[in-house]
Amino acid sequence: MVRDMTHGSPIKLIFGFWFPMLLGQLFQQVYNLVDSIIVGRFVGVKAFAGISATGSLNFMILGFLLGLCSGCAIPVAQAFGENDPHKMRKFFANAIYLCGGIAVIMSVATVILTRPILRWIGTPEDIMDEAYGYIVYIFGGMIAIMLYNLGSGVLRAVGNTRTPLYFLILSCAVNVALDLLFVVVLRMGVSGAAIATVAAQLLSGGLCARVIFKKYDVLRIRGEEWKPDPACLKRLSALGTPMGLQFSITAVGSLVMQTAVNGLGSGAVASIGAGSKVYSLFCCPFDAIGATIATWCGQNLGARRIDRVRVGVRESLFAMGAYAIVALFAVRMLGGSLVELFISGSEQAVVADAVKYLNMVVFFFVPLMVIFVLRNALQGLGFSRVAMFAGMFEMIARVFVAFALVGPYGFDGAILSNPTAWVMADVLLIPAYLHAIRRLQRETALVPAAAR
Repeated sequence: MVRDMTHGSPIKLIFGFWFPMLLGQLFQQVYNLVDSIIVGRFVGVKAFAGISATGSLNFMILGFLLGLCSGCAIPVAQAFGENDPHKMRKFFANAIYLCGGIAVIMSVATVILTRPILRWIGTPEDIMDEAYGYIVYIFGGMIAIMLYNLGSGVLRAVGNTRTPLYFLILSCAVNVALDLLFVVVLRMGVSGAAIATVAAQLLSGGLCARVIFKKYDVLRIRGEEWKPDPACLKRLSALGTPMGLQFSITAVGSLVMQTAVNGLGSGAVASIGAGSKVYSLFCCPFDAIGATIATWCGQNLGARRIDRVRVGVRESLFAMGAYAIVALFAVRMLGGSLVELFISGSEQAVVADAVKYLNMVVFFFVPLMVIFVLRNALQGLGFSRVAMFAGMFEMIARVFVAFALVGPYGFDGAILSNPTAWVMADVLLIPAYLHAIRRLQRETALVPAAAR
């Protein structure tokens, strides 16, 4: 199934695309959540802290690859909007070469350097083995992670969100089963949880690839379309690299922040780790609208419908703003119970700090949702560098908090990291989006009008 988003009701198309994306994001979270719940309950709080201590490093390394895959799907969406299947397939073939090659290089390099990096960021010695035992297998399976994210990104570029969702649900079930087998039955600890995650990602990625090449004639690469094309590779790199760097640059600030938190001890690491798991669940609608609006903007830019871009972005901001208010009240009521999914209630100090962290970040969900909508809109419109600069603003804010607030205020200073970063990113993103829309309206010579 393909979905043309250049004609029809914007709100119906956006939320028809968004809902399967939301379910996909929720199931994607299951990977890490199941790892954390099973490890925290069956192995112990130090094992849970070990996984949590790798979060920022994981985001920095894998974030570049995920951003690269997302960026490489944008030219496919734009070519779809232009109704040029040949160009779509050439971009897809070259994306396979680019993303696959980088995934292999990054995997080898990070596996070699994992332990030195963990020491450099100050991972507490009492959880060092757990942190290493988890993240080294995740890095070793990077090609599986690339396979799913590129495959699902290309399917979304042509408007299909359901197929990746179905495969993700299946792989989540496999992940749960393997987690229970490796961690609970075979007692493989954190390494077993990581291996289960990689195996499940490989399954979902393989299924996406099979459907693309067996079921979608419009994406089935033919003959000379497989030939590497310098122009396509340049275009893919120009969009994918800034998106990858945006994730990694943002993660550098998180890594500096993680280093500061590590200095507060494994209890603080566990508290922020548990709070972050719950916060990530509530962020799923934002992740889903981000992927949706990137495809929306890419297709409508290809069709030269900047009027529809504006309508879609405006409606998405209103809808996500309403959700942010609902999420605030939900977290206030349920935060403590959700945190105790990961940490035993007997760890009262750790649970209390996790709830404090969670209450702070959810209060700033409105500036966070603005980031997801506008950053992905800019990426879909081809302004990836601006999104990357917004990531730099986030990084600077987190570094400031790490050095200026964590020392004198401890945990209370650490919980200000994300809110400060989100506000700083919006300072750049809002005027950048408005400038981009005005520029594209001039270039396409379109007068804004109500979308059909």
